Amino acid sequence: MKLRRMAIQDYARAVGVGIATGVLLSLIVIPASKTGISPLPKPLGLAFAQLLLGKVPLPVGLLFHLAYVTFWSVVYAVFFKRRTLLNSLWLALGLWLLVLVFFFPLVGWGIFGLNIGPKLIIASLIPHFLFAVILWGLCRWVFPTHSTSNKQMIQK
Repeated sequence: MKLRRMAIQDYARAVGVGIATGVLLSLIVIPASKTGISPLPKPLGLAFAQLLLGKVPLPVGLLFHLAYVTFWSVVYAVFFKRRTLLNSLWLALGLWLLVLVFFFPLVGWGIFGLNIGPKLIIASLIPHFLFAVILWGLCRWVFPTHSTSNKQMIQK
């Protein structure tokens, strides 16, 4: 992958997209966790923060998650030549697999989260799918000329 030539303002916009994506995801995931809809014992960002720092409150976990989402959003905005829905879905799929085989075992939930239960596999896929859609949508809005070319839109 080649680094996209972008103005400093575009890097700032990419960070903004990442923060907005993280906040929007948190507005969905936290209520799902608080109401018991999510089978995860706690938000993964909180579990990871507690692994590193000991007992910390939810806002610290949210900051960890926000930093993670922002980082990968900037990677998408800067490194992906075409900011398409399919490319954001590929990124989300890769991050989901990373969660299943690295972060879940790291926080003690086992490979694929199976120490907690098989529901974690699908339960962790849903926010990654939402990440892909939100990231793609925000990038289309913030970087409209880079999402799809006018030529492609006319041909369809």
